Amino acid sequence: MGKTRGIVARCAAAVSGGILAAALLAGCGLIAEQGVPSSGAAASTGAGTGRQSPTSTPTPTPTPTPGAGPACPTLRCTSVLVTGDMLVHAQLWQQARDDAAAAGKPGLDFTPLLEGQRKYIQASDLAICHQETPVAGPDGPFSAYPSFNVPPQIITASKAVGYQACTTASNHTIDRSTDGVLRTLDALDAAGLKHTGSYRTATESQGILILQTSAAKIAIIQGTYGLNGQYPEYDWQVDMLDAPTMIAKAVKARALGADIVLGAMHAGDEYESQANAQQQDVAHALVDSGQFTMIYGHHTHSVLPIENYKGTWIVYGLGNGVTELSPWYVVNNEGLLVRAQFSQDAAGKWTASDLAWAPSVIVRDPYRWCSVATDAPQGVCATPEADAATRVRTSTVVDSMGAAAAGAHELLITKDP
Repeated sequence: MGKTRGIVARCAAAVSGGILAAALLAGCGLIAEQGVPSSGAAASTGAGTGRQSPTSTPTPTPTPTPGAGPACPTLRCTSVLVTGDMLVHAQLWQQARDDAAAAGKPGLDFTPLLEGQRKYIQASDLAICHQETPVAGPDGPFSAYPSFNVPPQIITASKAVGYQACTTASNHTIDRSTDGVLRTLDALDAAGLKHTGSYRTATESQGILILQTSAAKIAIIQGTYGLNGQYPEYDWQVDMLDAPTMIAKAVKARALGADIVLGAMHAGDEYESQANAQQQDVAHALVDSGQFTMIYGHHTHSVLPIENYKGTWIVYGLGNGVTELSPWYVVNNEGLLVRAQFSQDAAGKWTASDLAWAPSVIVRDPYRWCSVATDAPQGVCATPEADAATRVRTSTVVDSMGAAAAGAHELLITKDP
């Protein structure tokens, strides 16, 4: 722990002092999974005189970049969308088989299941999903709880509706040991989805996922509370939920040029409607470090509150992105889609300028993800009464830590500018 804090302190000092020499970056272990372009102005020299020209370089005028989503309150904005667990059970892969057959296609097609999310994704600059479980080969064998091995077609469908990246650290990541980890990462790569949270190699595990939007570089740092009592083949294979480790990675991300750093936590008590002590302690520690721009979470299979802590949003639990219908836990069938808009101030700092959420529910016959937001972008999901009850239940939980008073609001996608 002391060694980790020392590394964090040294790297933080380097970042704050602007010391980004290659030797220092190497000393802080700065390795990026995705190349990030850098820019700079070249000096002008006089030709044929042997002396430097006395010309000055004008200060460049920033290019207005409003980004997708709500009206940008500053010169530059970018928006990020996050959703809950992709938790695939047998009923869902049977639905995907039926949907493929109805379209005259072989195999499985999860795209109709996720189709309702597309319009939200299209109104965001970056969309991140959470692939909770390992995947099998395209033809199986498939299995669900307690040891998941799900169809990889859920990953191709995620890409098809517009996701650009997925987190992969969860309590189920190593359900199928190293082979399952490798299959999942291979499937994400084949689909063209960036990923972080689980890794093939020790070197890869030291990398930072940084994604470029038109206005900003966005890093994702993830961790899971545990692995269901299992042990990975290698201790670097899955990112664990540990505040000092995540802060150290965030410092690396900042040194690599990240403008915005997102912290993703896989933690909490299942089917509850409030964040537990571990979630709050870790989330607050991440915010207190000054390195994170927003925190969000998965795992509980229920919607959890949104908190504005010291000016930083914490979305404690997004519920389920997709899942089968539970006959025991109504909260299992619900989810939260969150879009955060970040804007850059005159000093160059990025902060959240808008935080909007849309409540969702899973319906069956056929199985579909469906938004129950007030503007009903997909029409009626279950019944008008059931949709209204879901919306009330979700908003009550979301606002239970003061989210509405702090400015969080319902995302009405049909009324976006």
